[in-house]
Amino acid sequence: MSTTVSPIALPAAAAAVTPGYWSQVLRRLLRDPVSVLCLVVLAAIVCGAVFAPWLAPGDPTVGSVIKRLKPVGTPGHLLGTDELGRDMLTRLLYGGRVSLLMGTVPVALALLIGGALGMVAGFAGGRVNAVIMRATDVLFAFPSVLLAVAIAGALGAGVGNTLLALTIVLIPPILRVAESATTQVRALDFIEAARATGADDFTILRVHVFSNVIGPVFVYATSLLSVAIIMAAGLSFIGLGAKPPTPEWGLMLNTLRNALYSQPLLAALPGVLIFAVSLCFNLLADGLRSAMEVR
Repeated sequence: MSTTVSPIALPAAAAAVTPGYWSQVLRRLLRDPVSVLCLVVLAAIVCGAVFAPWLAPGDPTVGSVIKRLKPVGTPGHLLGTDELGRDMLTRLLYGGRVSLLMGTVPVALALLIGGALGMVAGFAGGRVNAVIMRATDVLFAFPSVLLAVAIAGALGAGVGNTLLALTIVLIPPILRVAESATTQVRALDFIEAARATGADDFTILRVHVFSNVIGPVFVYATSLLSVAIIMAAGLSFIGLGAKPPTPEWGLMLNTLRNALYSQPLLAALPGVLIFAVSLCFNLLADGLRSAMEVR
């Protein structure tokens, strides 16, 4: 899987700085039943992860040999037990903490770093743009998954190293979208008007450019959340992400793969959550993009 930069329509400049613009976006988003459903599902999963110590029926690292691979619906173990007799519901709730962290933090960091660099490149142009964008092209030369595997493999397994690897992989696509959007905004008349009033470049970039660029860049970053979660799960699955006995959905898929024929439903539960979260983030990004279209 590779992170590709899809074209994003830039909202009209006047609409982006209107005080009620974001409230209108929220209202349009909440009128979309698919987006609302995705928000509800994501909220339920996030709440389950946040309140795992109170919702989980047991300890995610304590198991029992005599209780291993109990099927879904076993009394006392609603979703069964894993290969070491650990409660699956507990592991899934706690695993959501790590999986969501590994999916959202790299996107947030990439949005901060890539967005800032992209705005600087698009606004400055010339040699500054050439240096930043050529350095970005070097990272684009490698497929995102292979680059993440290479970085994580060089740094070693661990949640921290996975976060760093995914952040490096996600910076280039966000940077390119931010640079493209900034280049469009820089050519608009109100930027020249701001210069005519005596505003310096930093003020123009902070006040006028940022308010018009943050929308499309944020929407694109939202669509990358699903990519980050899948890539983080994939790194854990091959042993380059979270380390046992840490509960993490990708790692759980790996440890339960031998139970696929004896307890297929049990082995599929982490994959179902990964699929649900990724699908919801994708559909939510589409809904947010539609809500931000100003006609």
